[in-house]
Amino acid sequence: MHHYIPYAQQWVDEEDIQEVLETLKSDYLTTGPKINAFEDKLKEAAGAKYAVAVANGTAALHAACFAAGIGEEDEVITTPMTFAASANCALYMGARPIFADIDPRTYNIDPKDIESKITRKTKAIIPVHFTGQPCDMDLILKLARDNGLAVIEDGAHALGAEYKGRKIGSIGDMTTFSFHPVKHITTGEGGAVTTNSEALYNKLMMFRTHGITRDSKQLLKNEGPWYYEQHFLGYNYRMTDIQAALGIKQLEKLPLFLQKRRAYVEKYNKAFSNIEELIIPYQLEAVKSSWHLYIIQLKLDKLNIGRRDVFEALRQKNIGVNVHYIPVYDHPYYRKLGYRQGQCPNAEKLYAGIITLPLFPKMKEEEADYVIESLLEVIENGKSVPVVER
Repeated sequence: MHHYIPYAQQWVDEEDIQEVLETLKSDYLTTGPKINAFEDKLKEAAGAKYAVAVANGTAALHAACFAAGIGEEDEVITTPMTFAASANCALYMGARPIFADIDPRTYNIDPKDIESKITRKTKAIIPVHFTGQPCDMDLILKLARDNGLAVIEDGAHALGAEYKGRKIGSIGDMTTFSFHPVKHITTGEGGAVTTNSEALYNKLMMFRTHGITRDSKQLLKNEGPWYYEQHFLGYNYRMTDIQAALGIKQLEKLPLFLQKRRAYVEKYNKAFSNIEELIIPYQLEAVKSSWHLYIIQLKLDKLNIGRRDVFEALRQKNIGVNVHYIPVYDHPYYRKLGYRQGQCPNAEKLYAGIITLPLFPKMKEEEADYVIESLLEVIENGKSVPVVER
């Protein structure tokens, strides 16, 4: 039996560990010099003027929604083909997430459907660069400009991705990132928001630390060196120096990580592109995906077995396949809020046939070969299984 291959896994080496150990021995454990150093490296990697490190990707989305001024009665348009946090962040602000359908080729949010969902209440668009492939940002930015909307890109999958030669992190009003262990780099838990706007940057910085400022330029009065002011209700969304130390070393390896991901994707594409029961991920011409996830779509009409059969057969072979994602409005909590099935037919159809295969830089050649061989075998068997009358 082959050893277990997860769908994703961090790559932490000796250099990372040393950096964290040195930080543990230093004066700062929470927010100290490592945060600034990490933010400087990150804004460079994302092509942005400012980066604000926070506790996790969800905190990043919450902070961005706050900075964009989203509030009660507002509507925020996003995709259902994402992790729940991309929509939950609107709910945190008392706003209502509105789901626009996906483009069945790229699996990304469809600008035409965004347009049809815009109302007088719409305040922002949260496009998600699903799997690391950038959304159609030109059309999305045009819609935002024409309607006076904020654009908050969810770049949790897309660190290192490019859209028409521009880095993800430098395009919309704000871009959020996640540094969970399955992502491109990790800080354990962690996230960040990048922006080119100084005004948004100042709001984000205060939001992550209770809405408090010590900046003399922002204080309404100043009673002395100890003095600070809380200007609004923020949260404690700070990252620690321990995490930032790990992030600094991880960012140095980002080009290597991206290169390895892209190489495995090529290998997968070559193996699966002529298999008529499978649809491989479609890529737009003008974008460079960062390949967070490799998702195959089963052509179920050509198979005598279902998605669950394929999924379980691969799991039995010790391959940690996954499914990304259950459409957000399908969750019981969203059903309780009155969302119903049928509002995004493309997303629902896609969900019924997708499986995420293992893809991570630390993967070995022979592990990728084993994944390929196993999937092809399961598909081959699935063609010849007699259809049972149910």
